[in-house]
Amino acid sequence: MRYHIVHRTLYTYECPVTVSHHVARLGPRPLPHQKCPWHELEIVPEPVARVSRLDAYGNQAVYFELSGSHSRLEVMARSYVEVSAPPKNGPAATPPWEQIVELARGDGAAGAAMAAEFRFASPLVGPDAIFAGYARPSFPPGRPVLEAAAELNRRIFTDFTFDPVATDVATLVTDAFAKRRGVCQDFAHILIGCLRSMGLAARYVSGYLETIPPPGQERLVGADASHAWVSLFCGDDLGWIDLDPTNNLLPGDRHITIAWGRDFLDVSPLRGVTWGAGEQWLQVEVDVSPAT
Repeated sequence: MRYHIVHRTLYTYECPVTVSHHVARLGPRPLPHQKCPWHELEIVPEPVARVSRLDAYGNQAVYFELSGSHSRLEVMARSYVEVSAPPKNGPAATPPWEQIVELARGDGAAGAAMAAEFRFASPLVGPDAIFAGYARPSFPPGRPVLEAAAELNRRIFTDFTFDPVATDVATLVTDAFAKRRGVCQDFAHILIGCLRSMGLAARYVSGYLETIPPPGQERLVGADASHAWVSLFCGDDLGWIDLDPTNNLLPGDRHITIAWGRDFLDVSPLRGVTWGAGEQWLQVEVDVSPAT
């Protein structure tokens, strides 16, 4: 599949801002099943300094500085992406989950050592007794790791309600778990908490999901949104396999990967600090459209 992606972020400030520093993670990652032949990032006002580099997790990060009075900031990311479905692995043919737990301790091969970091608590989510208690029925002794994780993925989809007003970016993952409601960020954090509580390595993935309108209706331009899902370490042979608890599926060629990290804080599309501003108003528009 080929996609054109437009991601527009607009900040409007109550008071003029004199100096601000920001980091944007809006460029699609190059992956074996994903290519990005073209990407551009337009920033208004024009930054006085701008530097692109890879962050600690290999995500494309653009750091920029604005100087001079301004009452709004607009960041427009445009990308052309080619995505193919990653290899499918039969869940029942994957190794027992206990074996993956041992590998994820980081004592063996390089891949396992790199995965070990994702077993531990991060700023927004970590192992917890409530997550372990919820996850444990899906992990009987000897069960294949992807089979167990896929069942857990399905249970979260079934037991939790997608509700965009139930939580916000400041809601704790334990609170979202107690409410049994939230958005894709909450669903991803809950699945990560459950997997880490079983000793497995799991990371947070941010990106986009092509949305398909109901039959007979046209797509609404700008009505898409950023999406979040989870990647589980399944051993050095299989590597990382993605799971989407919001939609109860293993992502394919409709998921476009932007960044991954320990939790949302590592992959926020746009973060920054300002001198001034007062109250701020945020507007985000995303459009993911198939390219012909």
